[in-house]
Amino acid sequence: MDLKTTLANDKIELPDDFFQKVQRYKEHLFKWNKVHNLTGAKNEQMLNAFIYDAVFPISFLPKVNSLMDIGTGAGFPGLILAFALPDTQVTLVEPLTKRASFLQFIKADIGLKNVKVVKKRVEDMQSEIFELITSRAVTDTQMLLRLSENFRDEHSKLLFYKGEKVFDEIDTNLNMQHKIIETKNRHYLLLGEEL
Repeated sequence: MDLKTTLANDKIELPDDFFQKVQRYKEHLFKWNKVHNLTGAKNEQMLNAFIYDAVFPISFLPKVNSLMDIGTGAGFPGLILAFALPDTQVTLVEPLTKRASFLQFIKADIGLKNVKVVKKRVEDMQSEIFELITSRAVTDTQMLLRLSENFRDEHSKLLFYKGEKVFDEIDTNLNMQHKIIETKNRHYLLLGEEL
């Protein structure tokens, strides 16, 4: 997958330095991954697919000033969204030391002023309200709703990166408006009171 062409074809507007940051990130990730096994994306093609997957929601998300990503791992989707949204304050929550250290290293190396790395489980964090909460491959929707309770209000939106099983996770006791955005490889579940 040629990331630049694919994103351009999908008319996803990105900052001028997005691909420069992505390139630097990829170089570091491949080096760190050999030692620390941070992600399952072991080659350029797979990594490009992960990056595309992370940034695609730019095409439908409202503008937000603050974003929290639960369980960022090696950077998906939170770090990639931080590259794409330089005016949004992005909090990356990652409890595992090696992954949190990698995120902190990337933040320093690229000079990301809009990123804060929190090396904790989300349950152990102080309550704070975010306009958007994201998560990919962490747990099921009901658990994510519980984990995010102290970090959202009636205006917050939630974006969960899901697979085809998302339809099984949407049940009648989901007391929030929601919509599912389907792409070829990914389903995005967007929740909020004001969709």
